[in-house]
Amino acid sequence: MDVKAFIEEKVNEIKETVGTAGAISALSGGVDSSTCTVLAHRALGPQLKVIFIDDGLMRENEPENVQTVFAGLGVTVDLVDARKEFFRALKGKLDPEEKRKAFRQVFYEVFGKAVKKSKCRFLVQGTIAPDIIETKGGVKTQHNVLEQIGIKTERGFGFRLVEPLKELFKPDVRKVAKELGLPDSIHKRMPFPGPGLMARTLGEVTPERVAIVRRATRIVEDELRGLKPFQAFAVLLADKGTGIEEGKRKFGGIIVIRSVESKDAMTARATRVRFGRLLKMARRITAEIPTVTRVCYELTAKPPATIEYI
Repeated sequence: MDVKAFIEEKVNEIKETVGTAGAISALSGGVDSSTCTVLAHRALGPQLKVIFIDDGLMRENEPENVQTVFAGLGVTVDLVDARKEFFRALKGKLDPEEKRKAFRQVFYEVFGKAVKKSKCRFLVQGTIAPDIIETKGGVKTQHNVLEQIGIKTERGFGFRLVEPLKELFKPDVRKVAKELGLPDSIHKRMPFPGPGLMARTLGEVTPERVAIVRRATRIVEDELRGLKPFQAFAVLLADKGTGIEEGKRKFGGIIVIRSVESKDAMTARATRVRFGRLLKMARRITAEIPTVTRVCYELTAKPPATIEYI
């Protein structure tokens, strides 16, 4: 892949498609949406409006970090606080597909309001090849594959889609991101699910349970950074496990550590992690998150499993 030629082609394509109209990008901070946003900004400049929807399901300090990084690139990011809306929609829902549908519905309600307010005619979106392949194949519903999930962008929201990365897999997206000048903290970061930590919180999604997953994931990322896995994170199971505190029984959360090696996210295998490192992660998680009583490590490949749990 000739990265410079790709960038030039897509910048020109975006310019030609959008013309003198306005465009909007919903930035998540991941490598896909970040790359797409910078590509569009290079093509459109002030014609592009960039928003970050804070759904309460992101990494630690993600809204602030995203604004800081993109300010350094000359891109202004407007923050939309929608945490209450997302948690209200997810309350009481246990089925994975119901949770995905609820997330998607709120996302496009919030985003639809932002589009209407901006009066933009185009949506620039960081959809990549695996998103489309897995949605078409029925593996799971991706909230960013609009036409495949029945959302008619022209009629439903009044904008047209611009998806410059939809033919690329993750390794090539990273190359484009690096060439565009995105910092290592973006173009080298691990993939993160569109529905955020909802995808790693089995059972009901509440602010308290998401906070557990967020902290545990930070510990996993810290401890496995040297191994440079394709993706590593923590999952909170729906059930509880028996633990001991001051000689008495207590019930606490069960965290599963997931770390995989992959080239394109279409297949994956478990990372080989030394037992001592696994023990250290388990000690840190149970010590720093007292409501967790058990820690496990998953070995399942993709297939038969997916990388994320939801």
